[in-house]
Amino acid sequence: MKPKNSTWGNVIKIILLFFLLSLIASFVISFFTSSEPRGNVAVINIKGMITADRISSFNQITASSTDITELIEKADSSPSIEAILLEINSPGGSAVASKEIADAIGRAEKPTYALIRETGASGAYWAASSADSSIASPLSITGSIGVFSSYIEFAGLLKRYNMSYNRLVSGKYKDIGDPFKDLTEKEEEILQLKLDKIHEYFIKEVAENRNLSLDYTRNLATGEFYLGTEALAYGLIDKLGDKKTAEEMIKQDLGLEMVEFAEYSRPKTFADILGSLVSRHAFMVGEGMGLALNKESHSSFEINI
Repeated sequence: MKPKNSTWGNVIKIILLFFLLSLIASFVISFFTSSEPRGNVAVINIKGMITADRISSFNQITASSTDITELIEKADSSPSIEAILLEINSPGGSAVASKEIADAIGRAEKPTYALIRETGASGAYWAASSADSSIASPLSITGSIGVFSSYIEFAGLLKRYNMSYNRLVSGKYKDIGDPFKDLTEKEEEILQLKLDKIHEYFIKEVAENRNLSLDYTRNLATGEFYLGTEALAYGLIDKLGDKKTAEEMIKQDLGLEMVEFAEYSRPKTFADILGSLVSRHAFMVGEGMGLALNKESHSSFEINI
């Protein structure tokens, strides 16, 4: 019979070997992905929930505005790239992050094209509207020009179990939206005003990007999502189709004989690889709750578009 300490020694060796192999894989992947992609049309994905920074949970990675704006700038400065194609499959997300992506697209000097596959809604549609031309699948979910915010309120639960909320703030609205207390009528009025202001800003941006009148765009901006066919009829996109359609449009617009797509993406780091491996075997159930409870103001109130 082998001693127990020998068995534990083998386990430790296996774990160390796993980390070493992961580290080597990270370096190999970074080496092959850090070089300039070959092609004359850059393809940049906007996939998943839009956030300011990259977040990975439940094996899903968000669309980071930090990463996407850097990729747009990189493609725009490349002498071999003649156009940029944003391939979109996103329901939207953070208002700030969506604006950052839309602004980066608007700043690009090279022609920009947006391709909405399954979903290009809310903040993702804002990004698409900033492109010079936009294409969407006939059955895609497009538009949804609106702003929302929601949170779970625990005030009733606290009362039911005879628990109290001790309020200590400097500034009477510092804990506005805190889930552990009821939202007052005045607080609800304040929050609704903020949402309305963001909504109006969103409407103005889309109207300008799509060369539509403000009143016309406001009538469309009910938060309703449109199918691609409806979005075309309303002037929210330029054409129905898929990636092949985008390819033909780019050829025609720029007088190109051939389009070769170059995939622009953020190189995977060791942390990305390790996180991906770990997430296959474990779900971080408490991650979302932990983020909410650790906010500076202890408020879980968030604004998304």
